[in-house]
Amino acid sequence: MPVSRRAAVLGSPIAHSLSPVLHRAAYAQLGLQGWTYDRFEIDEAALPGFFSTLGPEWAGLSLTMPLKRAVIPLLDEISDTAASVEAVNTVVFTDDGRRVGDNTDIPGMVAALREHGIEQADSAAILGAGATASSALAALARICTGEIVVYVRSAARAAEMRQWGERLEAEVRIADWADAAEALRRPLVVATTPAGTTDALASAVPERPATLFDVLYDPWPTMLAARWSAYGGAVVSGLDLLVHQAALQVEQMTGRAPAPLDAMRKAGEHALAGR
Repeated sequence: MPVSRRAAVLGSPIAHSLSPVLHRAAYAQLGLQGWTYDRFEIDEAALPGFFSTLGPEWAGLSLTMPLKRAVIPLLDEISDTAASVEAVNTVVFTDDGRRVGDNTDIPGMVAALREHGIEQADSAAILGAGATASSALAALARICTGEIVVYVRSAARAAEMRQWGERLEAEVRIADWADAAEALRRPLVVATTPAGTTDALASAVPERPATLFDVLYDPWPTMLAARWSAYGGAVVSGLDLLVHQAALQVEQMTGRAPAPLDAMRKAGEHALAGR
């Protein structure tokens, strides 16, 4: 009989998550019989109780909003990457029963950019200042040699992003969202805002744009990404990010590497096409 191992994605809301599709595709490609990957609607209040039910069959968890910070007190250890932004999106249960947290969003962003030929940028812009923006800032801190400008809509978020910049030792400048159109002329633009937020910026895309990394994947393309592509610019999508961060999760949870990126991407594309 194949070994029975479990993994899942937790969050609220969670019904839209593509993680089960990607992880199950990886298990099938890797021949991991007996491995299952589910989704659970879990909010911050329910998280400790859920953890208390987990037995030795559990290999790992993926975490989405609003749990990336709430999970930290429940863990035995977190990686330096996760600590750098105080956000955990991956929990691995070790053979000796420890719960170890990591953040695969940050290296996933770097890997997605690298796949599109972006190894380094002289400067960059981030649209938005939420939880995803802090991971984007950490990713850019690894590849950007110059200024990173963050466009925000509130003073509180501005202060948070300044703090993250200092912590990550990145050269960060805060700018007002009203001036976000100027961001589109940077060598690398990372859009981290919810669906529809950047639609008004589509008309400001320059004639020869460089690279846009839009973390959304449904609906896709966004108006900004569509205009960017139409003008000949390079576009990295949220699905690229999702696949790369999930591949790192698969490798950590299963101990098998490399994860089957192509099979995972095809499964994600197929699932999105059916929505």
